[in-house]
Amino acid sequence: MDAEEPEQATALPPVMSLPEWVVLAIIGQQPAHGFAVAQRTAPRGDLGRIWQIPKAVVYRAIGRLLDAGLIVPEGTEPGLGPQRTVYTVSAEGRAAADRWLHAPVEHVRQIRSELLLKLALLDRAGQNPADLLAVQRTVLEPIAQAIEARRAVSTGFDATLLAWRRATAVAALDFLDAVTPAESRPL
Repeated sequence: MDAEEPEQATALPPVMSLPEWVVLAIIGQQPAHGFAVAQRTAPRGDLGRIWQIPKAVVYRAIGRLLDAGLIVPEGTEPGLGPQRTVYTVSAEGRAAADRWLHAPVEHVRQIRSELLLKLALLDRAGQNPADLLAVQRTVLEPIAQAIEARRAVSTGFDATLLAWRRATAVAALDFLDAVTPAESRPL
């Protein structure tokens, strides 16, 4: 290797999609093959009831995660059809999945999909979501306040839209209160 050439380091893909994060987190909790992951994210799967990921998107996510070095083949599992490759996370993949699972979402609209998925995955792993919920509240409170301030000086449809956004933000905060474990709530 030429001394001037930078060493190729395994890194996260430039932007990871929600399906990629979910696939990484699922495999991080238990080694699995693509078909098993696709079943969990199908309409009748435990995660599919929150947010569905088509089978082709699951396999594309696995390919990107492999290319990024976040998952690695662990072995194969025979089935009725072709052998299925079972994947496990790499150390980098485990760290990335853990960071993602504990990071709040940035927008109210992501509560319904991304935050609920994180809460389901944390529950499945037996982890207390209190820290994530507390941080999520600190992200959402200023958003709700900013919407209220803008709504107070808006007219016409802008006022209507901001009223909707405020109601949604307040509902999201109420949701956080409702799902925060009692022992973790401030007194």
